[in-house]
Amino acid sequence: MLSQVLVPRPHLDTRAAERLRPPDAESAVKENLYAGTSAGLATAGYRCAKYTPQEWFANNYATLKQAATEGSNAQRIQHESKRLSTETGSAALRTQAEATTHLGERLQDIYFWKAELGRHIERLLAETELLLAQKRRLEKALDATEIPFAIATDNLTCRERRFGPDLVQDQVEEELLKEVELIRSIQALLKKTLDQAVNQIRLNREAKQTLELDWSDKHQAYNLDDQCGRYSNRSRDTQHYPSSAKVHDQCVPLHAWLGFTHTNLGLAEREQAASSALRQLCERVLLETAEDLRAQCASVEQAFSLRCQELTQAKSQLELQLTQVLEQIGAQERNISSLQQAVYDKEAPLRVAQSRLHYRAQRPNMELCRDQPQISLLGEVDEISRSVQELQVQLAQAWDSLAQLEQSRLLLEKDISCKTHSLLIDRQKCMKHRTRYPTMLTLSGY
Repeated sequence: MLSQVLVPRPHLDTRAAERLRPPDAESAVKENLYAGTSAGLATAGYRCAKYTPQEWFANNYATLKQAATEGSNAQRIQHESKRLSTETGSAALRTQAEATTHLGERLQDIYFWKAELGRHIERLLAETELLLAQKRRLEKALDATEIPFAIATDNLTCRERRFGPDLVQDQVEEELLKEVELIRSIQALLKKTLDQAVNQIRLNREAKQTLELDWSDKHQAYNLDDQCGRYSNRSRDTQHYPSSAKVHDQCVPLHAWLGFTHTNLGLAEREQAASSALRQLCERVLLETAEDLRAQCASVEQAFSLRCQELTQAKSQLELQLTQVLEQIGAQERNISSLQQAVYDKEAPLRVAQSRLHYRAQRPNMELCRDQPQISLLGEVDEISRSVQELQVQLAQAWDSLAQLEQSRLLLEKDISCKTHSLLIDRQKCMKHRTRYPTMLTLSGY
């Protein structure tokens, strides 16, 4: 038994050796690959652990070749790495500069549209304030119409208290009725215009709120983009956000962003134009209604003046006629007194004549003759009787005339009282009440 420990020989990759050895050494290696081996050990099924010199040279050559190859490969990788590092660094700086430039341009766009939104917000705010002032004027003008309406209705009510022939539907009443209808129509127009103003103010505020929300979003976006634009490679507050590189589902395209802002600005411009047109309409309505009311007020006052002149003139004529009637009544009363005196004065001559005839009728016998005194006395009695009868007829006519004059006096006094009452109503109550009629400025809502 051998005292020497035998170990298996390491397997030699002949293919690797063939790739690493030079071409001229290939035949020598083939020939001497197994040269110098121990025959005794080979017969025993074992080979020695020692390499042959050729194997040593081949292994050394392969190791050197592999090291040289790996070194070349390492140098190539180093150069490629330097080149790639330089290129990627330049590309990163270039893309970062481009992104910063794009952020700056985006900031300019956001600032421009934010400024446009702010300008339209200020214009809408100013327009709304002007429309609110018109709304307050409409409310004041509507409240101011209550006074003319109360005056006109009070005038009509007061004139209903006229009596007699003065209770007539004259020009004053027609103008007052026109004034009442005009005030009602003006109140309806002012209420309608006021409703339009309230609705337009609501639309203005809604448009302003839309612009303010858009402005707020752009302000926040501007601050975020400004913060992003200030980031640099030396910033210490940057972090890794791996999930931030994916496209969000709620992202909108740029044309939709521009369209949204254009739509909001267009809505604001339309509401501003509508508000401006409504303000002009309110101004025209206030001016025209105030002018119409003042013109109708002037017409009513002119009708009152003419009516008062007519009443005054009629009253003066009635008073003059009453004076004449009173004078005629006095003259007639004196005439009646004189007629009564005349009748009374005829009684004595009639008694004398009748007494003479009575006593002469007592003459005796032939003395009772129809002599000239008898004829004269008879003629005297007949004449006095006819005179008294005529005086009685004239006296009756005088009494009738006096009664007619008294009736005329009563009618004249009643008519004068009626005219005085009408003048009191028209001049002292109605026209004095109309001095409280609102001025042009008050009716215009100031």
